[in-house]
Amino acid sequence: MAEEFNVPFPLEYGTYEDALKMIEVRGERKNAEFTVNWEMIKVYCAMEEDANPSYWDKDYATKQWGGIVAPPGLLLTWGMALQWHPNKDREHYFVAMKVPLPGDTLINVATSTEFHRHLFLGDRLSAVDRLIEVSKEKKTRLGVGHFLTTEAEFFNQKDELIAVTTNNMFRYFVPEEKVPEENIAQGKAPEENL
Repeated sequence: MAEEFNVPFPLEYGTYEDALKMIEVRGERKNAEFTVNWEMIKVYCAMEEDANPSYWDKDYATKQWGGIVAPPGLLLTWGMALQWHPNKDREHYFVAMKVPLPGDTLINVATSTEFHRHLFLGDRLSAVDRLIEVSKEKKTRLGVGHFLTTEAEFFNQKDELIAVTTNNMFRYFVPEEKVPEENIAQGKAPEENL
């Protein structure tokens, strides 16, 4: 199920035509705050109850992969900027926040990731993304807006490609009159409520 979130960074506002000018423009490459570490891997695997010895058993992981590897589910965690820092502004690699469009709400619709190699203890990620596509204006049960598709590349400190993530988001204005919950549950939304 898609999840709505409060945008942690200011959005750029503009027109659909403004947004189209950003297609294929790469954002600034950002370095991760932390190196891949075993403590975070263990916390994540404990929450998931994932007993894969690649994450827990140094001897097994060394024989199988050459060392402890990070679970794929932690990829975005390694690349995230801290929510707050006392001495610097939060930086991110999300080009979607810089696309000038109407709409004050952003929802993630789908994410797919293709992995090229493992992340190992001590690796430090960097990420850069680009806008691939912006849809024409669409009306949905949530509101009126545009679908954005971005592609992010993740590299280790040796500049080796780790993974490529394709992300689809919907940026929109929430309608003043919300669609009744029972219509959403049934997959129906009267046109006048959108």
